[in-house]
Amino acid sequence: MRIISGSFKGKKILEPKDSKTRPLKDLTKESIFNIIKHSNKFEIDFSKSYILDLFSGVGSFGIECLSRGVNKVIFVENYEGVLPILKKNLHNLKLVQNYEIIKKDIFNENLFLKFNIKFDIIFLDPPYKYKNLSNILDQIHKQEILKKNGIIILHRHKNEKDNFNLNFKLIEKKIYGISKIIFLSNLN
Repeated sequence: MRIISGSFKGKKILEPKDSKTRPLKDLTKESIFNIIKHSNKFEIDFSKSYILDLFSGVGSFGIECLSRGVNKVIFVENYEGVLPILKKNLHNLKLVQNYEIIKKDIFNENLFLKFNIKFDIIFLDPPYKYKNLSNILDQIHKQEILKKNGIIILHRHKNEKDNFNLNFKLIEKKIYGISKIIFLSNLN
């Protein structure tokens, strides 16, 4: 697994040794960034963007964002089996400091109260077995942490049937192997 573009292009991303973490594959990650960059459905300027990487694992998505020159990435992860790898991957970027790691349970509603900024991209990559994304989406909406033109990107198993919060609309859905990538935006 490698960084696919930007100032750290080609740099290796360390992967977990256990099977509980499912890192975002390079092809899927590249497709996500191509859609963001080339689709007329989004208005994302990476150089001005704030990114929230929920269930960040080894940090593949957020690190890719850092390589592309975003303002800041906030990684949220609490699984002890992967936190040291996330920290090492970020440390390997050397002088990069425009990130924060929050070691908290994403299902703790107080987590979303902590943010005093609005995000351009919120990336959610929960375990495939996780069934109820509506609680997280409700908190994102309730705390108004997604910018007006921001997007939510979900990485799910292609067969997963998710019910999405009525406050967000489906913009695009793509399938890559066993993965499904879903792009949501605010209704207004």
